[in-house]
Amino acid sequence: MADVNHDSEVGGWTRAVTARPRLTLLLALLFTALAVVAGRGVADRLASGGWEAPDSESSYATAALADHFPASQPNLVLLVDAKGAGVDSPAVAAQGQELARKLAADPAVTGVTSYWGTHAPVLRAKDDGSAMITARLKGDDDAVATAVKRIAPAYRGEHGPVDVSVGGSAAVRHELQSTIQDDLVKAEMIALPVTLILLVMVFGSAIAALLPLGVGIIAILGTNAVLRAITSFTDVSVFAQNLTTALGLGLAIDYALFIVRRFREELATGLTPRAAVGVTLRTAGRTVLFSALTVAASLAAMLVFPQYFLRSFAYAGIAVVLLAAAAALIALPACLVLLGDRVNALDLRKALRRRPASDPGAGYAAFARLVMRRAPLFAIGAVAGLLLLGLPFLQVRFGAADDRQLPSAAESHVVQQHIRQEFPGSPDGAITVLAEGADRSQLAGYEKRVAALPGVVRVEGPVVARDSGAAYMTVLSTSEAVDAGTQHLVGAIRAVPTDFKASVTGQAAVLVDTKDTIGQRLPWAAGIIALVTLLLVFLLTGSVIIPLQAVLLNALSLTAMFGAVVWVFQDGHLSGLLGFTATGSIETTLPVLMFCVAFGLSMDYGVFLLSRIKEEYDRGGDHQASIEFGLKRTGGLITAAAVILAVVMVAIGTSRVANTKMLGLGIALAVLMDAMVVRTLLVPAVMRLTGRATWWAPPVLRRFHDRFGISEGGGQEAAEGTKAPRSSRERRDPEPATRN
Repeated sequence: MADVNHDSEVGGWTRAVTARPRLTLLLALLFTALAVVAGRGVADRLASGGWEAPDSESSYATAALADHFPASQPNLVLLVDAKGAGVDSPAVAAQGQELARKLAADPAVTGVTSYWGTHAPVLRAKDDGSAMITARLKGDDDAVATAVKRIAPAYRGEHGPVDVSVGGSAAVRHELQSTIQDDLVKAEMIALPVTLILLVMVFGSAIAALLPLGVGIIAILGTNAVLRAITSFTDVSVFAQNLTTALGLGLAIDYALFIVRRFREELATGLTPRAAVGVTLRTAGRTVLFSALTVAASLAAMLVFPQYFLRSFAYAGIAVVLLAAAAALIALPACLVLLGDRVNALDLRKALRRRPASDPGAGYAAFARLVMRRAPLFAIGAVAGLLLLGLPFLQVRFGAADDRQLPSAAESHVVQQHIRQEFPGSPDGAITVLAEGADRSQLAGYEKRVAALPGVVRVEGPVVARDSGAAYMTVLSTSEAVDAGTQHLVGAIRAVPTDFKASVTGQAAVLVDTKDTIGQRLPWAAGIIALVTLLLVFLLTGSVIIPLQAVLLNALSLTAMFGAVVWVFQDGHLSGLLGFTATGSIETTLPVLMFCVAFGLSMDYGVFLLSRIKEEYDRGGDHQASIEFGLKRTGGLITAAAVILAVVMVAIGTSRVANTKMLGLGIALAVLMDAMVVRTLLVPAVMRLTGRATWWAPPVLRRFHDRFGISEGGGQEAAEGTKAPRSSRERRDPEPATRN
């Protein structure tokens, strides 16, 4: 039957994207080409910091000290190895002084301090075999990165009687940025071919398998252009590119799988390609839209935090989610109209088949019946198992990101590790107090009160600026740079009464302020995620019980991820196998990031399952049959999507940077646990236990949903005039041989 006969059955949105499918695809191609141009060079504009709260006391003090006392805040270290001669030998001393003079003459450098200029014990190794030259690189993150790129090669290596290695926080950040960029290319080279193979296995058709990759490419390139634009007015973390690649591929595959699967089902019932696209967009398309909004809301919650590390993931995440959904709802339907039945072409699995394909959903339907027959047992067992896996998180210790994120052979990591082990103190590990508006007698009294605090070894200074009247003093702790004792000492110093303005900074103070900021903003972020999720799931289902179940079960699905993060990355189990250095703590912002991303992805699968359950419940009103039908139709789809997304995240997890490795492997675990435990065990078990009450809503909310709610219902019925009549069984279950 010709498509023209069915135009009246095609909705406005479908007509808009399929009336001229070639023009739609041409516009999509033009958008992609422009995105390539607009996003060019984005990696070079991304920053590698952003963990600190910019409005905190420690950030203020750090910036003020950099202005008034550059030498007090060094971010570049030259580690000078005397090659066995001793750092005080005449030849080594002369070379050390020459290196310091040369470094001080560089226009990007200020505040140079060397052992040979001060003979400070803190700048000389305990074995007298090496010493340090420290300096401050001026400017913002971009200026510092440019300076490191230029300075490091000029000083690295042999200089007469000494060997020089480059370290310090600026070198660490530069090496992090370049390592992440290299690792991202490697991850893409791993993920793309493996993903294509898996898609061919899922779809059978090589043509259908290429469609999700096309959607992903549009989303990734478009997001790079968005990030490039955002870097023009604010900082964006280099880590955000990893999320762009992972979510761009993962969500594109999720959305394309869902839409192509539904399109093939509708084709199998006798619809023409354009009519099949119409039904698909009214059903699966709405679900994709709801899913995208839910994931975007989870990621948008990170905007409440002031750290640009977290905000960067919101920028990248929101952009890539919306672009993936847009490509799936605009470009993909145009492709499907043009392909029609050829979407099933080039079935590469035919050679492997020895018998006709069976119904792949039958196993999920049988499993759903088993779970519902033993619902209490499965519900209790699954909950207990997930809680048990999450127990290690009760022992979590939060810390700060440092050089140990890098591979053990990275130069800046080697330098910082040598300083930790061989020097009596770290140049950036002490507590620094900035005093403003104080006279000499006030400073002397304050120094005595601070020195008397428990845990203080000594107080060095104060050092007074001649022009500004500001001063600073350095407090050395009996504890390590950022451990609990030093963090407690930060609070004790801040509690010391003064008649002038005193601001505390240093690694421990930054960590204290970061934890305080996250603790204050976390309830707001969690509230945003919960409220938006509750609202969207209610609009999808019309139930007040299902949204509550969705939020609670989603949160429960993340317990295994958090437990594994502590057991592996904090405590160091499997560190040798995975190739990272355990620090005994977890970077403070990472659990927030991982929660927002993993929660959004879990809701992605939850919406897919609930939409099909709701569609069947609206059609027949049989609660248990609806659960069985939903799992039958989406169980294989969700499992396939989760496995493919996990492959992408594991590819990201091959990074040599520990935090990126933790992000990739942790989210991969969360996705698999959600798809294989929560969606297949907990959801059907809990919905069986709540029975028909699952669909309850008070009359006022029921009326609200009747007016504003959106669901997948009506897909088949909306297309009734476009195909020959079939039995109710055939409408519910198209021929299994036509489905993947």
